[in-house]
Amino acid sequence: MASSDGTSLVWLRDDLRLDDNPALAEAARLGNPTTVVYVLDEVSEGVRPLGGAARWWLHHSLNSLADALEAKGSRLVLRRGPAADAIRTIARQTKAARLLWNRRYGLPERNIDAALKDWAAGRGIEASSFQANLLFEPWTVRTGAGGYYKVYSPFWRACLASHDVRDPVDAPVALPGPAASGHGLPASDTLASWKLLPASPDWSGGLAKTWEPGEQGAARRLADFLAGPLEEYGSGRNIPGTEGTSRLSPHLRFGEVSPFRVWREIRRRHPHQVPADVGIFRSELGWREFNWHLLYHNPDLATRNFRPAFDKFQWESPGRQELQAWRQGRTGYPLVDAGMRQLWQTGWMHNRVRMAAASFLVKNLLTDWRVGEEWFWDTLVDADAANNPANWQWVAGSGADASPYYRIFNPVTQSRKFDPEGRYLRQFIPELAGVEGKAIHEPWTAETGRYPMPLVDLQDSRQRALEAYRKLKEG
Repeated sequence: MASSDGTSLVWLRDDLRLDDNPALAEAARLGNPTTVVYVLDEVSEGVRPLGGAARWWLHHSLNSLADALEAKGSRLVLRRGPAADAIRTIARQTKAARLLWNRRYGLPERNIDAALKDWAAGRGIEASSFQANLLFEPWTVRTGAGGYYKVYSPFWRACLASHDVRDPVDAPVALPGPAASGHGLPASDTLASWKLLPASPDWSGGLAKTWEPGEQGAARRLADFLAGPLEEYGSGRNIPGTEGTSRLSPHLRFGEVSPFRVWREIRRRHPHQVPADVGIFRSELGWREFNWHLLYHNPDLATRNFRPAFDKFQWESPGRQELQAWRQGRTGYPLVDAGMRQLWQTGWMHNRVRMAAASFLVKNLLTDWRVGEEWFWDTLVDADAANNPANWQWVAGSGADASPYYRIFNPVTQSRKFDPEGRYLRQFIPELAGVEGKAIHEPWTAETGRYPMPLVDLQDSRQRALEAYRKLKEG
């Protein structure tokens, strides 16, 4: 039977960090030979393969993690294939006495983890999991009737009222080296052999200029945000032409920074009373929690309408040219186009612009939200299994606590209000660099040369969408 003796196997997943990593901290506390492994699983049933932008990020994040582990005296072992098979194999090879990992919340992943716990129990191997990536475990936040919350505001109030947020755990000072088998140290794939980086062509230049994947990059991003934009987040988050948001989302998605660390740093700056702007940012962390709460209780969030009534909605299949125009940022509406080009260049889009771009596809073009969700899954560096589909369903009106059906973002009104000088628009649409004044928001009123005319009329397409939603409401 397992005890304090023997070897440990730490399986990292969406927690690519040393700081506040409970599974790694437990291995360090035990002090036994420890193998740290990451498995690229693209084949297990129900597991969704990463999109192209996320694969780029993963490559660089794993490089950073491997360097950090080596600096602590450890080593990162890479394996590819069905995760359950890979973990069983390396556990046998290293004669592991215990398996340690941080919990996941998607159903396919939970099934894999549960099966591995059963396998380990049958062989006298301890298997322990830890809370690392959500502030509040989904099964602990329940309504008075014992169900789960389907509206955000009472969910977040319940979280804050009834649950304490634990303190983060410091990174280990040192980590035990990996366990050697009779054939030496555990074999590892080379990261290059996974071919996560794009080639022929390599479209990642803009991503590399924009981001620093890895735990150090996450720490720097967090420090910059806390030192500036946090205190004016309530207003700054709406201005796409400024650095008013945290840009922590991809670091949180890959677990390069812990939400507990973010929470603690905010509390350290505001130990007694949280200012309104800071509270708004904390509520955005709460929205992330809410989306994972929804996914835990609705595993098919990316493929099925949360509200079954929307199964009868009459989506229209967009023409190839219309869909390509949206993807490429050539709809004729500058805010939508700037956002879609920002997405392609940097793997990220400002949140207010995401809502406008998604609303345009779903409501002005009456395109099934799943089409947009799949595109964002492939092109966003921060796309995860909960937030990406939940946010698309929010825009479509088919999700939990969704945007009302009659809320159709007008990209012209939005850009006039939140980018009045056109700074954001000109940054990503060079064809409009010379357009002066208010015409930047309606370039069809000026001579703009190569910039396309509007794909659809906003008023006509709005009325068409409202009529489609009215028919659904009437049954």
